[in-house]
Amino acid sequence: MFRRQTSGSVVCVSCGYLVGVKDDRCYHCGRRNPALFGFAPALRSLGHDAGFVPLVTGICVVVYLLSVAVGGVAEGGGLLGFLSPGPVGTFLLGESGYVPVVGLHRWWTVLSAMWLHGGLLHLLMNMYGLRQLAPGVAELYGPGRMVIIYVLGSVVGFTVSSLAGVFFSGFPPPLAPGGFTIGASAALFALIGALLYYGNRSGSRWVHATAKSWAISAFIFGLIIPGIDNYAHAGGFVGGYLVGRILDPLRQEQINHILIGLMLIVVSLLAVIVSVIHGRPLVPLIFG
Repeated sequence: MFRRQTSGSVVCVSCGYLVGVKDDRCYHCGRRNPALFGFAPALRSLGHDAGFVPLVTGICVVVYLLSVAVGGVAEGGGLLGFLSPGPVGTFLLGESGYVPVVGLHRWWTVLSAMWLHGGLLHLLMNMYGLRQLAPGVAELYGPGRMVIIYVLGSVVGFTVSSLAGVFFSGFPPPLAPGGFTIGASAALFALIGALLYYGNRSGSRWVHATAKSWAISAFIFGLIIPGIDNYAHAGGFVGGYLVGRILDPLRQEQINHILIGLMLIVVSLLAVIVSVIHGRPLVPLIFG
């Protein structure tokens, strides 16, 4: 399926106008190499999200299975904690929060934690949310900018969650911050925040109302159900809104956005590897 086109016309990856597959520059927007050496049609064939949803789903499933294989299955946890990975597995693979980031100086876990999940239902719910949100955001912002919003919004969310442990440690539930946090929900809230900004920027009342409804429902759910990291959700939402504003959805996406998005995915996966390397000597000290 991922073939290179060597003749004919293709759509410029920056502006969407037809160009020759061998053109050095797009005559409309001036983009260099507008056909990406003939791979532009193959990239578009992946769909509006450029294959992001199946990629993230596959990685999250693999990381979840690895966390269970390394740390076993934790006891108890209720419905949300069904088949929850043990603490060694989630710590080693890069869970974030006040304890890892502030206490152990594992700052890179704000990148790695979005690949981890605290149970089978947690994983399924987040992947369902990803499937519902990502294609729509990619349609409005472009797939590259959608990935940027997803990753950077998640980073903001986990950073806020980690700092909440410093400033709000005395708050009662459900506002009490946790010491550890994982999951893709901060990134999903970032997508909702970006949708809300798009509604404001474009004047689309439907997008604005839909995003607002999703955000309110999700925040209420987080306040009712114990164990939800509301600080990560709030941080992700604000981060997604701000990143969406910076990227400006009414401007044409460029191939640079796709490259930056791919780079962020790679960096976040490298953060998982760094977490394993750094965490191995700490496991016997922390967990006995």
